[in-house]
Amino acid sequence: MAGKQKEDQGLICPRFHRAVEVIGRRWSGAILRVLQDGPTRFGAFKTAIPDLSDRLLSERLKELEEFGLIHREVSGDRPVVVTYSLTPQGKALKPALDALGEWASKYMRDVPA
Repeated sequence: MAGKQKEDQGLICPRFHRAVEVIGRRWSGAILRVLQDGPTRFGAFKTAIPDLSDRLLSERLKELEEFGLIHREVSGDRPVVVTYSLTPQGKALKPALDALGEWASKYMRDVPA
């Protein structure tokens, strides 16, 4: 009965849990943060997040696209240029990511990188 009571009060939310899993995956938050500055090409992610491997970057970009947080655009020109940008759903994460950044600045000072 206690579990049902918590669920009725909104304390257990599968959507919240899923959202935290999606944006909390390794490097996903960093990728979303880079995209807050505007459309980004693959190589620019490598510059902004130097420890991120090409394989893992590709994997995370595909996942974030599948979840509807980013859009992948391929130009028809030669050479082909692929650009990633935030969707409206991805842009809606800005206040949450900004708040997390402020929290991290305040409370994560003594945490080793």
